[in-house]
Amino acid sequence: MTEPALDAENLRERALTSLITARERTTLLTDCVDEPDLTAQHSPLMSPLVWDLAHIGNQEEQWLLRTVAGREAMRPEIDNLYDAFEHPRSERPTLPLLPPAEARAYAAEVRGRALDVLESTAFHGNRLTEAGFAFGMIAQHEQQHDETMLITHQLRSGPQALTAPDPEPAPLVTGPAEVLVPGGPFTMGTSTEPWALDNERPAHRREVAGFHIDTAPVTNAAYLAFIEDGGYDTRRWWAPEGWAHIRKHGITAPLFWHSDGRQWLRRHFGVTEVVPPDEPVLHVSWYEADAYARWAGRRLPTEAEWEKAARHDPAGERSTRYPWGDADPTPDHANLGQRHLRPAPAGSYPAGESPLGVRQLIGDVWEWTASDFQPYPGFRAFPYKEYSEVFFGSEHKVLRGGSFAVDSVACRGTFRNWDYPIRRQIFSGFRTARSEAV
Repeated sequence: MTEPALDAENLRERALTSLITARERTTLLTDCVDEPDLTAQHSPLMSPLVWDLAHIGNQEEQWLLRTVAGREAMRPEIDNLYDAFEHPRSERPTLPLLPPAEARAYAAEVRGRALDVLESTAFHGNRLTEAGFAFGMIAQHEQQHDETMLITHQLRSGPQALTAPDPEPAPLVTGPAEVLVPGGPFTMGTSTEPWALDNERPAHRREVAGFHIDTAPVTNAAYLAFIEDGGYDTRRWWAPEGWAHIRKHGITAPLFWHSDGRQWLRRHFGVTEVVPPDEPVLHVSWYEADAYARWAGRRLPTEAEWEKAARHDPAGERSTRYPWGDADPTPDHANLGQRHLRPAPAGSYPAGESPLGVRQLIGDVWEWTASDFQPYPGFRAFPYKEYSEVFFGSEHKVLRGGSFAVDSVACRGTFRNWDYPIRRQIFSGFRTARSEAV
């Protein structure tokens, strides 16, 4: 067998595995609740679960069957219903959505035809199918909606519907609380990662001054010290817009936290538990992360600083795919893929640390950065401008690193997430930084 054939078979196998893994997770997230839970809107911030289910199938049909394979539309009459830009989430429960059984059948039929397309597609000569990009894009899209559906599960009331084993307890970390990332240039972004999305491209050189960054994400215990020191009542720690927001909405702690007068509790996937002190803090907005950092005498890292900490190999003077190198993630490297339903204790995953000793840069919690979501120099929208381009600007802040809810197909050292600075329902945390003393 020739080398190109081997490459094609490897790509086909990777695409198949990624699509199957995503669909298994979608099934898990939608089969664990009954029809009323699937069709209900559990928060105005989120779609009904049944909308996500059919939207996943519709996107797969539009890209893999119609665009890649050139086939006739199966259900053109539903395209508008499942166009995320046509209907805001708050409006979607009022639409004539496919009921659960029909949505499942539609997604399954699309998937069967898409796998036939995968078997016959050549991975060259077309930018959309080069290296299997279109199949990787669809697998990532489904996993991103799986993460969205997991957020909906966290927001829904009622008893626990999902279970998973807890992460292993982390050994006591006795190293430094922060590490120095030396100043100098590094390569940010990628031009070679085959399934990287448009906002991750192209690779370009960035000059970053020396800075210190936390070895691990900020913990619940550390964040509780901020609360108990009056952090939510002290205006000087807050950006003006953040102060106005928390006062208007009466925010005094991370989302899902409450105090019973003796201790802090949180609601976590239908179970009320004592807030675990050693876990990275979760469900905080950018404004909360920024206020904590100011209170601590520090700041949030910029996006470039975060990526240099995660990818720069000072020994080889190159940028790696992940903090630990170029190998795909394993369970020893990071907490990904909904294997667990919570972050691992801060300081976990020594096999996943960067050459400089920074841990948990991938997985566990999305990490807010100081940066607005902006295009890289030389950015070109592909395959459609609505994926990234329409979101560029000062309204959205960048998050990096993924969370326990993110699958490895949609998480790498270059992957960029973004959201409004008020958002808290997402699986967001942070770590802090400070500039190197001159």
